[in-house]
Amino acid sequence: MNARLLVIDDEAIALRNLAHILRKEGYEVVARQSGPAGLKELEQGHFDAVLTDLRMEKVDGMAILLRARELLPECEVIVITGYASLESAITAMKQGAFHYVAKPFRLDEVRQVVRAAVELVRLKQENRELRRRIEGYQGQVNIISQDMNMLRLLDTARQIAPTDCNVLIGGESGTGKELLARYLHLHSARAAGPFVAINCGAFQEELLSNELFGHEKGAFTGADRVKRGLFEVAGGGTLFLDEIGEMSLSMQVKLLRVLQERELLRVGGTEPVKVDVRIITATNRDLPDSVESGRFRSDLWFRLNVVSLVLPPLRERRDDIPLLAYYFLRKHALAMGREVTDIAPEAMRLLSDYDWPGNVRELANVIERGVALTRDTLIEARHLPETLRELKVHVLQPPSDELPTLEEFEAGYIQRVLEYTSGNRSQAAEILGIDRVSLWRKLKKSDLAS
Repeated sequence: MNARLLVIDDEAIALRNLAHILRKEGYEVVARQSGPAGLKELEQGHFDAVLTDLRMEKVDGMAILLRARELLPECEVIVITGYASLESAITAMKQGAFHYVAKPFRLDEVRQVVRAAVELVRLKQENRELRRRIEGYQGQVNIISQDMNMLRLLDTARQIAPTDCNVLIGGESGTGKELLARYLHLHSARAAGPFVAINCGAFQEELLSNELFGHEKGAFTGADRVKRGLFEVAGGGTLFLDEIGEMSLSMQVKLLRVLQERELLRVGGTEPVKVDVRIITATNRDLPDSVESGRFRSDLWFRLNVVSLVLPPLRERRDDIPLLAYYFLRKHALAMGREVTDIAPEAMRLLSDYDWPGNVRELANVIERGVALTRDTLIEARHLPETLRELKVHVLQPPSDELPTLEEFEAGYIQRVLEYTSGNRSQAAEILGIDRVSLWRKLKKSDLAS
């Protein structure tokens, strides 16, 4: 829809020329030749921008400006006058005018100013709509998206959720694999049961076995009572095994047996324990490649991969960036007790142009930082990390004559994330979507551990 403009000027020739120029630009223009007539039109209709002469009889441009600010808060007002002065310009801008143009004006200047005003109004309208939609997500476990590929994936997820089949979720770190697992659980017949999640890459084999299967009293020193494992804790519900590709081969054998027999042995136990649980797994690895190389069992792969859902990276669903940014803005503002309600257009452009190697998790961290740093109700470009732009230039645009290997690329990115977190490895691991142990291994492998 073309922007709707109101033009007010008591000089007939100036009014006709300005209206003609703007109509040629494709705008819908309503022209009025007096302050009272313009004010009446303003009170009866909706306009995206108002262009008004400053000095007019009975109702002047300043009165039009103040009334427009009252009636149409999102409308931008451009003041045009042949009596230009620094004092009147300052007064108009203080009262909220978008721009001040002196007569005789240049046509290119008017076109540019109107174009900028209309673009700002469009952004404000989009932001308002985004905030309205965000209200509907509060208190829900929901996947926030308007991307067609994501919406198709969610439709598939809703179809398979009630079937109780095993689901394998793929995707890069930070894309929201656990959130999708919760989504499946809440749309299943097991929604009233527990949802239990564990990161398989965060535990050594013995500890992971104890966490999943539990132990009997006296199974080892310090085992002074029976402990139920997560398979039992999740009984009647869903068990989410994240980073399944990090599981050792011997643990894969134990997991396969539970899936086949629907029963387990606690550590130190002799009597099998029946389990009733749905299994959802996730990985950021290429599991077929791991199967081919012998790092992952093919029989377990077939058991887990009854249905596969692959989450796209955030850079492939750019339309979702503003929607997610406002969701995280509201979430973190509420958590911090801050009255931060908006994101400046320039800041939103930076967010939308960035390639987000850390995906949705990285976006959440950047917005949280912005909420914490701003002293106003607005996140501006200066509240975004400088590293965000540096990463876009240095990481995503390597020199064309000397492309790095995948290992060098990963090491370079990890180093820059550590610089961004001032060496805080826990925060860096969170941004990278891995645990601290995995980060330490990668640092040691690339000689960055010191």
